[in-house]
Amino acid sequence: MSAALPWSTAWRIARRDLNARFKGLRLLLVCLFLGTGALAAIGTLTGAIERELANRGQELLGGDLEIEVWQRDLNPDEQAALAAYGEISGGTRLQAMASAGDNAAPVGLKAIDGNWPLYGEFTLKDGRSAGAPAEGSAWLDQGAMDRLGIEVGETFRVGTQTLTAAGVIENEPDKLSEGFSLGPTVLVAESFPQAAGLIAPGSMYQSKYRVAFNGARDPEVVEEELTEQFPNSGFDFRTRDRASPGADRFVGRMGEFLTLVGLAALVIAGIGIGGGVSSYLEARRTSIATLKVLGASSKDIARIYALQIGAAALAGSLLGLLTGMLVTPLLATALDGLLPVERGFVFEPSALLLAAGYGLLVALVFAATPILRARRYPAMALMRARIVPLARDGRALMWVLGGLIGIVALALLTSRQPMLSGAFLGGAAAMLLLLALLGWGIRKLAGALPTPKNPLVRAALANLHRPGASTGALVTALGFGLSAFVLLAAIQSSINGNIESRVPQEAPDYFVLDIPQDRVEQFEGLVRAEDPDAMVRAIPALRGAILAYGAEENPTRVADLEEIPEGAWALRGERGLTYAEEVPQGNSIVEGQWWGPMYEGEPLVSVDIEFAETIGLEVGDILTVGVLGVERTARVANLRQIDWESMGFNYVLVFSPNALRDAPHNFAATIELTEGTPTGPLLRGLVQALPSASVIEIGGVLEQARTILTQVGVATFAAASVAVLAGLAVLIGAIAAARAARTYDTVVLRVLGASRRQVLLMQLAEYGLLALVLAGVALAIGTGLGWLVITQLFEFDWLPDWGEILAVLGAGLLFVLVFALAGSLPLLRAKPAQALRAL
Repeated sequence: MSAALPWSTAWRIARRDLNARFKGLRLLLVCLFLGTGALAAIGTLTGAIERELANRGQELLGGDLEIEVWQRDLNPDEQAALAAYGEISGGTRLQAMASAGDNAAPVGLKAIDGNWPLYGEFTLKDGRSAGAPAEGSAWLDQGAMDRLGIEVGETFRVGTQTLTAAGVIENEPDKLSEGFSLGPTVLVAESFPQAAGLIAPGSMYQSKYRVAFNGARDPEVVEEELTEQFPNSGFDFRTRDRASPGADRFVGRMGEFLTLVGLAALVIAGIGIGGGVSSYLEARRTSIATLKVLGASSKDIARIYALQIGAAALAGSLLGLLTGMLVTPLLATALDGLLPVERGFVFEPSALLLAAGYGLLVALVFAATPILRARRYPAMALMRARIVPLARDGRALMWVLGGLIGIVALALLTSRQPMLSGAFLGGAAAMLLLLALLGWGIRKLAGALPTPKNPLVRAALANLHRPGASTGALVTALGFGLSAFVLLAAIQSSINGNIESRVPQEAPDYFVLDIPQDRVEQFEGLVRAEDPDAMVRAIPALRGAILAYGAEENPTRVADLEEIPEGAWALRGERGLTYAEEVPQGNSIVEGQWWGPMYEGEPLVSVDIEFAETIGLEVGDILTVGVLGVERTARVANLRQIDWESMGFNYVLVFSPNALRDAPHNFAATIELTEGTPTGPLLRGLVQALPSASVIEIGGVLEQARTILTQVGVATFAAASVAVLAGLAVLIGAIAAARAARTYDTVVLRVLGASRRQVLLMQLAEYGLLALVLAGVALAIGTGLGWLVITQLFEFDWLPDWGEILAVLGAGLLFVLVFALAGSLPLLRAKPAQALRAL
């Protein structure tokens, strides 16, 4: 047995045979370019955002630790305990109404002290760096200036006080951590809300205190110490490591989804890689036979062509990585204002290495089989390969399994949600198996069917089950490609459905907060005076923290929990509370009984059934809340199902009136105006009559939600488009790979007298039969995956546009048929004598 060629010699032969423009391997290049490029861009962008969140945690939060409480200030003992850890900065946050002349606008009022900001730099549009504004002045967001119609130096009113617009905000360092904005920001001095009559017992406001540690401290340890010292305070903590939990969750969830989309693109591309490599080696059949005749061993052949394909795979991966890095600044610009992203060129080595690893492993898995297929066969068998197909090489299984193990290990070790990634990989494997079985079934069924009388249909059917038929490869490629079309349409149309269909139709026009109890009738009268047909709903509004829950003899104290259960968000900090004599609108009793009107017995509470199931709360248990420092205990009377989509007042906890009626509180209300009612007079009337009340325009809130959902949709569309492009490449590659075998068939048919029209109709019948069968499979797979993404990952409603989905699927089927026919045209130009001599 002759020794194998050295790697250097094998590379020299491979390089000479390898076209500089990678002719024949371009499908491999395109597939890897799309897959690795998508993963590189996704990983680089996600890494850049997470690094920015981590590096700028103190600036984004405004401190090392933040404490937030509702409807009260920190008492002296609490402030002293916090000050022991370092320098503190405190203030309040509340909604308010600002007015100037005939203009009125809801604003988010942010009262700050002289120490703000503890970290970062606050700047104005005129270039000044500043801190808290002076008494009687304010810094305003440009949106507030525009709504009020004022310029810098002019005055406006908030509550009972007049303020001077002293400057326009350019950069507010802790804006991201403030959360969802319900109006343009107005920054005022710490004492202003009290002086303007905006703060009174029962008013809806937040007190926020940040601390800059005076030494090296662990924020989590400090949080535990303060919780232990003040277990019933209702503190809501945030640390520099989770300055914006909402942003962290959004980035993590979107990053996970986009990574899975990139992996899907690579899996789809892998099928194209397998088809492209098979097609390339088929074109090199004569070269392989010649090398074997000249003495090359099977191992030499494997080395030479593995080096060629490896070089092409490396080139495609590197090009994808470079493109992914170059695209990241464009994506960062698109996300400007929504998330903190490092500007300029971003280099994220771990993301690039991960993308390259995935790409090369996928190339190995799908290219190993065609490379090794011909390595052990003699030259004459290779010469007859078009007529007598080569069998598979069992050794390829080892390489395929090794690559698959590597892909699974990478996915599980680098994922935030290994179960989700594992489920995705399992689903991809199941889908491949399903399509493989479907291909096998189609071949068997085509062979078992009665012979059609029509010769063209008979030939098309025979092409599906004859020896050497590429039915299996075509079924896999068409199934994945068409499923990608359906998946993209399902996700995009469902996101659009969530944006357009649900929220705008069911939301009131305004929320109004801090209506004094003794002025609710006056408030309703003001609204009716402007719109007699307006729908007004006013309810008591309080804040409180759940302190304990469970069986009366052994309740669970929230302060003693090592970790809040998943989904039990109402246990974190203070939440909205209310009381009512009747079941709230849009709610339904699932278990237990509602208390009747004028109830004066034991204090009772009604609990959202989803929350109750999460924490194991049952009818008859007790629940203790802290309201303005006073513990109040009630018995669980019933469990309710809440319609969270109504955009009205939805409370997890609704108490009997005698449980909370004596606590200081105000009312909140929703207003639904009839179409065409002017809002200016109503807002001006509310500002003048109820200066302490604040109005939230739902239109602005919905616009923010719509913007965020639109950005999610754009990101999803862009990422899923990569999978669709990979699917297109796979479809093209599968049809192109089958063209070599079609040359022989076409030549034989032409010699036997078939016309060009008959050959084209036969191709159309074959691909049409496959496409029709796979359309149903792709519809089921694509919509099933879309449902999982929308409902389980994004937690949106499943609202697909079936007309759009079917139209996209139809377009995909049309593309398959058009390209199949276009790919057949070169076959018709083949000269029979020349083609037969080449066999």
